[in-house]
Amino acid sequence: MAKLKEVQLKIKGIKKTKQITSAMKMVASSKLRSAQMRMESFRPYADKFAQVLGNLAELSKDDPNPLLTARETVQKTHIIICTSDRGLCGGFNANILSKVESFVKSHKDQELTFTAFGKKAKEWCKKNKHQINDEYIGIVGAKFGFNVAVRSGNELIQQFLQGTYDEVYIVYSEFTSLIKQTPIVKPLLPIPSIKVEETEESSYLAEHICEPSRKEVLSELLPRNIYIQIHRALLETSASEYAARMTAMDNATKACTDMLKELKRVYNKVRQSAITADLMDIVGGAEALKG
Repeated sequence: MAKLKEVQLKIKGIKKTKQITSAMKMVASSKLRSAQMRMESFRPYADKFAQVLGNLAELSKDDPNPLLTARETVQKTHIIICTSDRGLCGGFNANILSKVESFVKSHKDQELTFTAFGKKAKEWCKKNKHQINDEYIGIVGAKFGFNVAVRSGNELIQQFLQGTYDEVYIVYSEFTSLIKQTPIVKPLLPIPSIKVEETEESSYLAEHICEPSRKEVLSELLPRNIYIQIHRALLETSASEYAARMTAMDNATKACTDMLKELKRVYNKVRQSAITADLMDIVGGAEALKG
C-alpha cells in the first residue's frame, strides 16, 4: 500500500492541476464568445456575397473568367491546412489532420504542396516530409484582420494563374455547436460553380445591373471571393478551437474531481492502517512491559 506522504503529494498535485484546467476552461469560454460573434456576423455577408457572385457567374458563362475555368489535367494540387498553434483541445487538431491524411491518400498520384495555418499543421507537414510553400503562425485563435486572407489569397491566385497550382483546396473545422466541430475539405481554386437556390416565390434568375460591364465586375469580385472563403475558414477554425478547448478542459476538471475522490478514499485507508499499526505497537509494548 502507498505511503501516507505519497498520497498527500498526489492529492496536492491533482488539486493544482484542477485549478489550472478550471482557469483554462474559463479563458477559453471567454474567448469563445468573441470568436463566435465574429464568425456568426460574417456568415450572412459571405452567403449573400456567394449568391450575388453566383448570379453574375451564371449570366457570364459565355465568357468565363480564368479563376472559374478548370484545368483539363490536374497534376499539381495545393492544400491549405487550418489548425491551432497549441494543443490541450482534445481531438480538434487530430480530426483536421486525419481529414488531410485521407485527402492526401486519395490524391497520392499528384504533386502536393501545402500552406500551413498554425504550428500543428506545420509540424504535421514536416513530420510527413511534405513541401510547405507558405506558413502563418499565431493567426488561428488570435485576433486577426481581413488582410491575412488578402495576403494569402493574392499569393494563391497568382500561383494558380501562373500554372504553379492546378487546384487549391482548404481544410478547416466548421463550427456547428459547442460539442460538435466538423472538419471539412472545400475546393478553393478553380472557384466551383455557385448555384443559387430557387424558391417557390422566385423561380427566375435575378439580373444585377452592373457598371462597368458585368465581366469587369466579376473579375473584381472573384478574387474577393477567395479572400472571403479563407477568412471564413479562419473564423470557423478559431471558434471551433475555443469550443474544443473549453470542452477538453471541462472534461479534465471533472476527471481531476473523480481522481481526488478516489485518492481521498485511499488516503483514509492508509491513514487508518497507520493508526492501527501505531496502536498495535503501543499495545504490544505495554504487554511486553507487563511481562
